[in-house]
Amino acid sequence: MPTIARRQFLLASVLPAFSGPIATLATEPSDQAPPGRAVHLHSDGLSLSPLEYARLLVRLAEHPGIEADEYSRHGVVAQLEARMAALLGKEMAVYLPTGTLANHLAVRLLTRNGRRVLVQQESHLYNDEGDCAQQLSGLTLVPLAAEKATFSLAEVEDEVRRAEGGRVAAGVGAISVESPVRRVMGEVFDFGEIQKIAAFARLRQIGLHLDGARLFLASAYTGIAPATYSAPFDTVYVSLYKYFNAAAGAILAGPRQLIENLYHQRRMFGGGLAQVWPEAAVALYYLDGFGDRFARAVAAAEALFRALSEHPRCRLERRPMGTNVARLHVSGEGAGALPERLAARGIMILPGRLDPARGAVFSLFTNETLLRRPVAEIIDQFMQVLA
Repeated sequence: MPTIARRQFLLASVLPAFSGPIATLATEPSDQAPPGRAVHLHSDGLSLSPLEYARLLVRLAEHPGIEADEYSRHGVVAQLEARMAALLGKEMAVYLPTGTLANHLAVRLLTRNGRRVLVQQESHLYNDEGDCAQQLSGLTLVPLAAEKATFSLAEVEDEVRRAEGGRVAAGVGAISVESPVRRVMGEVFDFGEIQKIAAFARLRQIGLHLDGARLFLASAYTGIAPATYSAPFDTVYVSLYKYFNAAAGAILAGPRQLIENLYHQRRMFGGGLAQVWPEAAVALYYLDGFGDRFARAVAAAEALFRALSEHPRCRLERRPMGTNVARLHVSGEGAGALPERLAARGIMILPGRLDPARGAVFSLFTNETLLRRPVAEIIDQFMQVLA
């Protein structure tokens, strides 16, 4: 049954991250129910219920490989930091409670030669972080590439020239790149352009930060390993909750000279939490083997999308350099009821944007819950609801 296979790979995925007695977790029988057959196409991760999350924590905490941290240092948190630093090809990594704090601290550290930071207009740093970099660190964010994921080296050069050539000269101290970009349907920033911008930034001593919250899932689409994609950047942030399924948390990785004592600023900004071992343990649990599992989920999603594209009521919209986000356009009477009809069959999607003349548009997110059932069964459920 798919649920048995699901339990086996979830349990086995912890082994490379831990050694010693905890390794027996994968072979011990469990009387806990495995995750259900529900397929959630509304987020990047598994959407674990509180009960599923609590049961997982109990199983992890029973083994001595899990050691508690002290104010977000040592124990399993240190294991996660070391593991992430290695996977990202960076010297060191630090746990932070949120991606907002990770992005803020990164640009705060990197702006040594100027207070301006070039960002995408559609980025999380520019739109969703409450102007924290401006309010708390006195930085000026300069938005580029409206409604796009990628800005060009030429745009960067123009802004640097503009800043330096003003009546009062101002320096660009950092460039922040989000990739994939959530507000542009998960489109990735062009890697060739990143390499050009990075070469220019090094010459001008401009810091380079990657908001790589979804970097690991992007690899299944780009074929570029996380360490390779993040190599041109001084610092990189990765989310722990979006698809590594922790309740919260982020990793910021970079050179030792920037990261080593960052826990002082972490505490200064209220982020030195007393204990975060549950988040670190769960993230480690799902980290190993993620690439292989997500690649299988992408293959399942591609099969589903092909079937939907061939249906007369459906049109699928995707970005040329997109990742795990697609838009499903459904025409005909009753299109808006698609989420409710699918939910009755154990498939969850977000409510759509309704257009009385054309039907409805729904966002579909590829994630590991697609592995809970054979893809042929998922396709069949969609076809029956659309009939």
